[in-house]
Amino acid sequence: MASAEVQKVPVYSANDLKSTTDDALAPYLGYLPQPYTFAQDHTKTNVHLFLGYTAVAIAGFSFYAERKLQWESTHSPWIIAAVVTYFTLNSLLTYWVWAVEAGEVFRGKRKSGETISIRSSVKKHTSLYKLQIQYKSAQGKVLQEKEIETSFTKWFAADGTFHPEPLRNWLASEIEVLRLAAKETEKKTGGVASLVGVKETEDVKRK
Repeated sequence: MASAEVQKVPVYSANDLKSTTDDALAPYLGYLPQPYTFAQDHTKTNVHLFLGYTAVAIAGFSFYAERKLQWESTHSPWIIAAVVTYFTLNSLLTYWVWAVEAGEVFRGKRKSGETISIRSSVKKHTSLYKLQIQYKSAQGKVLQEKEIETSFTKWFAADGTFHPEPLRNWLASEIEVLRLAAKETEKKTGGVASLVGVKETEDVKRK
């Protein structure tokens, strides 16, 4: 597996810092050594995309009909229905984003049934990255639930270069299941390789 390209983001853009960090969570949790690997659940994302793309398709249809029929289109029951559906879908999408997803950036499940949900946010006018973590057993019992926060400067250099290892170390120091996974990583790599190195080692063994 080729090493990942170095990422750089504008250090004064909290949104860019957050999105880059958020995007690093899934590869990390998905490449943990077994039995700690989390398979990401894309259900909420798929619903989000379905609502969004359907609304865009309806808007495109309405625009095309307006160009073709012009004023007559405003009296067409199809156009009226399309407009009502468009606003309904947008309302549902807004509700979905704010009430259902609620900042969730990762939801995953282990083979043994345990699930983890991670929500992220950034405090205004600060460089603080905040996570809300909930880890549940296969039976739905909450095993760990906590809020953690720290500065982006832990894993972003002054020039905006992203360094994933400090992020992983921070998560492993705060979340029990990730701490156990980190110990397993040390066993498999002798404490000298990254999680990607673990994946490469396992792939070589399979061959």
